[in-house]
Amino acid sequence: MKHLKEEKTFILIKPDGVQKGLIGEIIKRFEQRDLKIVALEMFQPTAEQIDAHYPKDSTWVTRLGEKSLGTYKKYNLDPKSILGTDDAVKIGKMVRGWVIDYMTSAPLVRIVVQGLHAVDMVRKVAGSTLPFQADMGTIRGDFSIDSPALANSEKRAVMNIIHASETAEEAQHEIKHWFGNSKTLDYKRFGVDE
Repeated sequence: MKHLKEEKTFILIKPDGVQKGLIGEIIKRFEQRDLKIVALEMFQPTAEQIDAHYPKDSTWVTRLGEKSLGTYKKYNLDPKSILGTDDAVKIGKMVRGWVIDYMTSAPLVRIVVQGLHAVDMVRKVAGSTLPFQADMGTIRGDFSIDSPALANSEKRAVMNIIHASETAEEAQHEIKHWFGNSKTLDYKRFGVDE
């Protein structure tokens, strides 16, 4: 069933992945899992592009703040003394701002990959979004050790090497956002598409 091998997903190699010289290693790991690179570009994002990439709705922002508050609670840290507030919405807005600053601090690499269960496979290869929890053998587990507790205390985003779409719907939206109407390439990989 060829159509099962045609699922596409979106990846961004983030500033720390680019600055650590991991572009080739990251691409290699996906290709080793029989995922096919069908679109690829290095670029310097604008704040507007990044702002449009991340949700702005109050539910998402509040969830971001609540995650941060959970981290503070877990490590017995006082958010008020570090951030000046313990309001989830205010903290979520701060974190979102840090993410925009981080994502515009260096070039990114945008990639579309295609293959069997591409969305799930990419997330598996990437590892947990929290690098300190990512298993060894995953991209984040092998190349990052950052944590929300450290990032929040330094008033910055968590540096976790790559972004990977969570669902097929999110992938479709992000591919459209980052590649517009550009077509992905179609070619055969030896041993994969035969």
